[in-house]
Amino acid sequence: MPNLRGQHERRRTRAEWLTMVRTSPYFPATVLVLLVAAAAGLFAGSYTYALANPTPRQLPIAVVGPPHAPPVSEFLARLSPTLDDSPAVHEYDTAAAARAAVEEQQVFAIVTAHPPGVRLEIASASGQSVAQLLTEAATTVSRAANIPVAVVDIVPLQRGDPHGLAIFYISLAAVVIGFIGATQLSVHAAALNPAERIGFTLAYSACGGLAIAAMVDWVLGAVRLPFAESWFILSLTMFTSGMVFTMFNTMVGRWAILPTWGLMVLLGNPSSGGAVSWPLLPSLLGHIGRWLPPGASVNAQHTAVYFGAHQHLFPFLVLAGWALISCAVFWIWRERHPGGRALDSAHTAGK
Repeated sequence: MPNLRGQHERRRTRAEWLTMVRTSPYFPATVLVLLVAAAAGLFAGSYTYALANPTPRQLPIAVVGPPHAPPVSEFLARLSPTLDDSPAVHEYDTAAAARAAVEEQQVFAIVTAHPPGVRLEIASASGQSVAQLLTEAATTVSRAANIPVAVVDIVPLQRGDPHGLAIFYISLAAVVIGFIGATQLSVHAAALNPAERIGFTLAYSACGGLAIAAMVDWVLGAVRLPFAESWFILSLTMFTSGMVFTMFNTMVGRWAILPTWGLMVLLGNPSSGGAVSWPLLPSLLGHIGRWLPPGASVNAQHTAVYFGAHQHLFPFLVLAGWALISCAVFWIWRERHPGGRALDSAHTAGK
């Protein structure tokens, strides 16, 4: 009997110790310390993995005329190993057809015979990192094989954005401020009912999209935007990002920032194609990035600014899809979302 009583006391003491730890004011702070440390490492790792050493995987290049005709054939034969055998050659009968493929962002460069050498037409607006890589590789081939290469930028970047990063920055701002706005609504406007929460998310998204576009175009003059379209893309991005956080807030409560940060920042932004073009990203990131809100936003904005006549529906469908799914999850399980006057009233009545 004494042994049983001692074991019971030890178990009770252990349970009391665990309860004491869980109820301690230091417990959540300790958990946050560990989570912040892990987030810092993952943040640095995800961006370093995706962006620090861009390497070509598959690089679509247009060739006007037969690619086996010299000097084009010799140029391509030497260019391929210089780019890790990544060039994927697409043949076109006319220069106009090849140029249309560039405008549709199906290829990143055009190679044509230009006696006694070749002409390499790049498009910095399609991806400055790709254009720079192609230019350097062509220069190397030209010197090694004594093939004259004329490099021409047929779709250059705007003067205020020589490195092609402005679109990535404004899309990043829309994504981050989008979900930060939703977190602030949860903290400072917790009494909002579900429909009101969606409405105010729309409101700050519209205002935020206007502020970003006006700052970059009107105030700084860094990039001349197709203003109405860019405003719409930025606002849709902010709304989508805000509703993604609201969806996770409904599903996991106060820890919603973790899946939101992971999806939008750790995974979405490095794979968006904004800082480094998709052909230079790790294969998996290059494929999934365009299916995530940051990649869709960069894609839509990039096309609107530089290839306006060839805008695609796909990125808008991606953004709208994420927004609709997030709104649907939030609305269906809205009783689980923290706050709301109806929930507060019911709780008070129950008392």
